[in-house]
Amino acid sequence: MNVLLITLLVSACIVVSLAGLAIAFGGPAEPRPMDSIGAPFKAVDYSGLPDLQRYRARDGSALAYRTYMSGEHDRKGSVVLVHGSSASSQSMHVMASAFAAAGYVACALDVRGHGESGNKGRIDYVGQLEDDLEDFVRVVAPPQPVTLAGFSSGGGFVLRVAGSPLRALFSGYLLLSPFISQDARSQRPNSGGWVSVGLPRYIALGVLNAAGVRAFNALPVTRFALDEASKAQLTASYSFPLAQNFRPQQDYRANIRNTADVPLSVLAGENDEAFHADRFAEVFSSAGRDVPVVLIPGLGHIALTLDPVAVKAAVNAVDSMTASAPVAREAG
Repeated sequence: MNVLLITLLVSACIVVSLAGLAIAFGGPAEPRPMDSIGAPFKAVDYSGLPDLQRYRARDGSALAYRTYMSGEHDRKGSVVLVHGSSASSQSMHVMASAFAAAGYVACALDVRGHGESGNKGRIDYVGQLEDDLEDFVRVVAPPQPVTLAGFSSGGGFVLRVAGSPLRALFSGYLLLSPFISQDARSQRPNSGGWVSVGLPRYIALGVLNAAGVRAFNALPVTRFALDEASKAQLTASYSFPLAQNFRPQQDYRANIRNTADVPLSVLAGENDEAFHADRFAEVFSSAGRDVPVVLIPGLGHIALTLDPVAVKAAVNAVDSMTASAPVAREAG
């Protein structure tokens, strides 16, 4: 018995030591800046950027968003826009402006952990982003019908919502070059160089969180390929809860299957450097859901949110879903 007890204690000490080393030294490396992600935004005219507004989330936090009013007096309803990883509502300015010009009220969010919403790179728990989104719809009440659209990691989060009990909040879902999963065939290694993942720390924190230990959750598990100037404005890294929440569910195939009863479309650039855009249709169909996938010739990842042809395609996709979708209802 003493030998067994000693063996168990030694084994436990080894596991704890390995976890401690993974947490302390297994964080993400600093990736080289990826110019194709940041450079296109330098040419954007932000002179018409709306001021930030705030809504109160259930934990009392004042979270930020921007509203683009429709010249058609919200004749078509509204579109809620979710930015990509590291970014903020400002990055969706061109697309939000186009939706407003097309007759929608467009609301661009600063997702918690980004922009002016909370502490950059951190959230309190996995599921907080869904709670924030539900609070946004409840407090702001964007005009019906409401489409939820997201870009890149934001597109992955939109997929997460579309396959969750909250899917009833929205009439349709638009995924703009969405992150699906590190295991999906659409994924390029490290999203084409955009993200560095501290896998040992990520795994160790996942084990600890499963055991109810969250003391180290504020440590970064991913870093993004930003230059030094951009780090002051954008979100340079994600904590474990944010990295786990701002994406689809881990079982992304089940997540896709759970979207069966909602209108959903995918739009991507043919030359996307973060993902294999030509494989999106296969990823969805292999999970049991055939969705319309439109590939815009000649466009890369960021251009999908800035190029006039791509932006028009996004408006057309929402027009199509809005014309056939029922009005959304309260979740639950």
